[in-house]
Amino acid sequence: MASAHAARRPELPAHDPRPHAAPTALPGPLVIDFSRVVAGPICTQLLADLGARVIKIENPAGGDDMRHVRMAALGGESAAFLAFNRGKRSVALDLSRPEGRDVALALVRQADVLVENFSTGVMERLGLGYDAVAASNPRLVYCSISAYGRSGTYARRSGYDPVVQAESGLMSLNGFADGPPVRMGPPMIDISTGMMACNAVLAALLAREHTGLGQHAEVALFDNAAAISSMFGMSHLMNGETPTRFGQAPEGAAPVGLFQAADGPFYLTCVSDRLYRRLVVDVLARPDLADDPRFATNHDRATHRAELQIALDGIFATRSRAEWMARLQDANVPAGPVRTVAEAFASPEMIARGIASDIPHPSAGAIPNIAPPFRFSRTPTADPVAAPLLGQHTRTVLAELLGYDEARLNALAACGVFGNTTRQG
Repeated sequence: MASAHAARRPELPAHDPRPHAAPTALPGPLVIDFSRVVAGPICTQLLADLGARVIKIENPAGGDDMRHVRMAALGGESAAFLAFNRGKRSVALDLSRPEGRDVALALVRQADVLVENFSTGVMERLGLGYDAVAASNPRLVYCSISAYGRSGTYARRSGYDPVVQAESGLMSLNGFADGPPVRMGPPMIDISTGMMACNAVLAALLAREHTGLGQHAEVALFDNAAAISSMFGMSHLMNGETPTRFGQAPEGAAPVGLFQAADGPFYLTCVSDRLYRRLVVDVLARPDLADDPRFATNHDRATHRAELQIALDGIFATRSRAEWMARLQDANVPAGPVRTVAEAFASPEMIARGIASDIPHPSAGAIPNIAPPFRFSRTPTADPVAAPLLGQHTRTVLAELLGYDEARLNALAACGVFGNTTRQG
């Protein structure tokens, strides 16, 4: 039986359209997107946000796996799919059929960019590998995304975000020192790999302006995870020691971490002596904590972290979180309340920035949209268009880009190239 207090979808404002005559950062390059799940779709969604025309090629038998992830759904579409496929048109093609591969090749010959994240060797078996398609389209920027790269010991291994978190050492850094390694909640390796792939595509497009030629760009989840290890990886390579988990507070700075106000937790970061003095003198009115030799420098405070934590906990417990947030903000001491996702999206910051809005959707009526995290003064991002239904644009795209007439489209449909999708537009 449904709960009497079942959650309801938050009410959101309609998206505020961009200026009609303003250009986009990318002048409409054609992107053929063979990717699915997270990393590839993140890459191509960002390209669409910047102004690219993105055609998403999907298997007619179910399409992108993210359409079927068990999460919140609207209009028969999963939140997981809607989150990563804004601004694209869907073409359903059965690439196991020669006719389907012929259509895909015809689209790729016109493309500026191709993005794929199949297992190593799949695109080559389909006749869509880089060498094959670059021969007829030398200006093509071809981006391959994989778990472990297209060369090396693991080139033919499949892999997913949490597996790469584990194997790259990142999971060993997440959690508390006295507990097991913990995976990150959102698929951050996938998401950041998609961002890196977008960077690679943009760099290759810029290089093409100088050389006249495209190239093969490759981005791997494992390589990206190694890069994300950043200062922890560098520290190990410099001294040979193994970095360990530190929970909420890194070893080298204090006070940094979670603190409890009278009515809830907040996170505080004082990573310098200047900030610490501002905290204890201006916010807490406790100059004795600034003069105490145990807490005189960041090194001293880190050494006596437990004593400092006890002193601060007793003070913070005397007032509400809102009161402390106001005082900390007035003193320009970095701190913020620990919120749920629901609280974050209802926060004044989120609303003031216009991050969440409603946009039209063909089967749901309207769906929420989370804005891309970049803004431009002269080339605003494209107005968001909801992620497509499976095969929604098949006929329209093939007629528009390839000049296929109704007879040819019907012939392709009759031989099963479009599968059984009923939403072909």
